[in-house]
Amino acid sequence: MSRPAPLPLTDPDDPRVTEYTGLTDVALRTRYETGAGLYMAESSTVIRRAVAAGHVPRSFLMAPRWLEQMADVVEAFPDAPVYTAPESVLEGVTGFHLHRGALAAMNRPALAPVADVVAGARRVAIIEDVVDHTNVGAIFRSAAGIGVDVVLVTPSCADPLYRRSVRVSMGTVFQVPWTRVPQWPSAIADLRAEGFVTAALALSDDAVTLDELADARHERLALVLGSEGHGLKPATVDASDVVVRIPMAGGVDSLNVAAASAVAFWATRR
Repeated sequence: MSRPAPLPLTDPDDPRVTEYTGLTDVALRTRYETGAGLYMAESSTVIRRAVAAGHVPRSFLMAPRWLEQMADVVEAFPDAPVYTAPESVLEGVTGFHLHRGALAAMNRPALAPVADVVAGARRVAIIEDVVDHTNVGAIFRSAAGIGVDVVLVTPSCADPLYRRSVRVSMGTVFQVPWTRVPQWPSAIADLRAEGFVTAALALSDDAVTLDELADARHERLALVLGSEGHGLKPATVDASDVVVRIPMAGGVDSLNVAAASAVAFWATRR
């Protein structure tokens, strides 16, 4: 049985593509996507990485010129309809210029328990309450590129599967195992019981330098990165095993959280 033909769209308000409507409203999309059990994969590269990770598309939306490039992917999921439309209609549907090829509405996989995700891991990154999706995506990309085994996100952290996070990460949110920590910072005690040393990146009088942390060569290490505005919560700093700072110059006291993550991951890599 051959795959059904692509379905052309002429009206941005077509009810068949409601899932793709108004993707620029972050608060609305975050509530809708997580509640509806879906997320958006933007660009042919990201869609391919999602599929390679075992994620299943509900539907595809793209300009006709991308059909040939995406043919092998859409053929693999004959039950997922493929909607096509001119660029102007696509922009009317999504609210932005779709310049990266294609979109796919993906089924959101269930999150695994923390204990299952960290089993066997040596390097863990914990993202506490980072609300900027760009920063979350950049942290995941650094984690994937530098060899962090697992990423944990706290209850108030931005959604790693939000469209911008996925796009900035270049799809590496599908490459690095991750889950959301249900209770924080009490989960630090659970990590300690699993043999992890938890290192909080924060400005503190008793902080050791990142070089000193790296020299300690901890077998299992969890690096905790704080929010853009206020950094880590005092309770998190107090609960951690060690507080770490990145030595700075030029009168700069700290780095952006995404930049700091890359530096810390590199310094403490295996």
